[in-house]
Amino acid sequence: MASPMVIVATIFLTIVFTLVFQAFSSGERKVRYQVETLYTVDDPQFERAMGHLLGPPVVGGNKIVGLLNGTQIFPAMLAAVRKATRSVTFETYIYWSGEIGREFSEALVERAAAGVRVHVLLDWLGSEKLDEAMLQRMRDAGVQVEKYRPLRWYNLSRINSRTHRKLLVVDGTIGFTGGVGIADQWQGNGDSPEHWRDSHFQLEGPAVAQLQAAFMDNWIKTRSEVLHGDDYFPLLPETGSIGAQVFKSSPREGSSSVRLMYLMSIAAAQNHILLANSYFVPDSLCIAALVAAKRRGVRIEIIVPGPLIDTGITRRASRSRWGKLLEVGIEILEFQPTMYHCKVMVIDGLWLSVGSTNFDNRSFRLNDEANLNAFDRELAQEQTRAFEDDKRRSKQVTLAQWRNRPLREKLIEHIAGLLRSQL
Repeated sequence: MASPMVIVATIFLTIVFTLVFQAFSSGERKVRYQVETLYTVDDPQFERAMGHLLGPPVVGGNKIVGLLNGTQIFPAMLAAVRKATRSVTFETYIYWSGEIGREFSEALVERAAAGVRVHVLLDWLGSEKLDEAMLQRMRDAGVQVEKYRPLRWYNLSRINSRTHRKLLVVDGTIGFTGGVGIADQWQGNGDSPEHWRDSHFQLEGPAVAQLQAAFMDNWIKTRSEVLHGDDYFPLLPETGSIGAQVFKSSPREGSSSVRLMYLMSIAAAQNHILLANSYFVPDSLCIAALVAAKRRGVRIEIIVPGPLIDTGITRRASRSRWGKLLEVGIEILEFQPTMYHCKVMVIDGLWLSVGSTNFDNRSFRLNDEANLNAFDRELAQEQTRAFEDDKRRSKQVTLAQWRNRPLREKLIEHIAGLLRSQL
């Protein structure tokens, strides 16, 4: 018979093994079969699929303004916060101490002191570089600040359950989403190693209510408080002509739903796919979807970070997946001036998906994400022009270059690719 110490040790190791296994697996099934091409993005059936199969419905009457880099993004966000009269709801992954962090903190503190209801939801991991004094100053002023899913020894499975959403809604009438975090790296104009290239989007109109609902999703899960009424969900008149939806995804709702959104969008493409993404580590089904699109005549251009990237292992893993894409003629370009943090997809000059989602397993199956999807040719043209400008500052990687890279690089990239389920 085993001694009590052996039994205790066995139980302890079993618990640790179980927690570690949970931490590095989503426990969720995902789509394994290629999505059939049945319609194009300008077919009403595509809009119905986006609105009903994935949801929420696409609503008309919206205005969307694209914002490039910190020089445009932060002034617009801060101006909206400073004009708040009723409420501010703010959810973000990265919030660090520094110049821009202090500026946002002071704006939130000032509005809370003026009687505006201010609610801030920060990812526990992404806000680890936020000074505690800054956090306490916000709380002392009346800002409700919550940390999303803090890690404890007894809930290690939370390590892979982060909110990666970037959502700001002011008075329930104007919203912002995209790729930018609240840190000094995002200041400037995306043209130097110290200042990252990114895109963010300002939204007005009926779809703002969906952006607000995306915030409420995690606020309720964290604080168990329902925020509602005119301060948060006022009547929203039409402000433009764009049909839009705010699409949210998390491991707890649906099977890889944001991944399915990308697969269905790629399957509907007929002419041109532009994909700008900071962490491009496609799985086999996504590679098959892109290859199938190319073979039916779709031109596909992908911009990813170059040597200046914050996580080198992700770049290595990405490059390990390029072979089949380059072989069929898909164009892959590496951005050179700085870290490329954009998350923008434009299909056939009409359908756009922008927001927080990276083209990797972490965004598709592990993180909580939110994207703003829209039908609009003018906005698509604007984002195409931004894409073309980024192309001029990028270097294309040819199939010959990829095949002839040094053996050491191939080996490192292959090993990194084996870890792609956690990237």
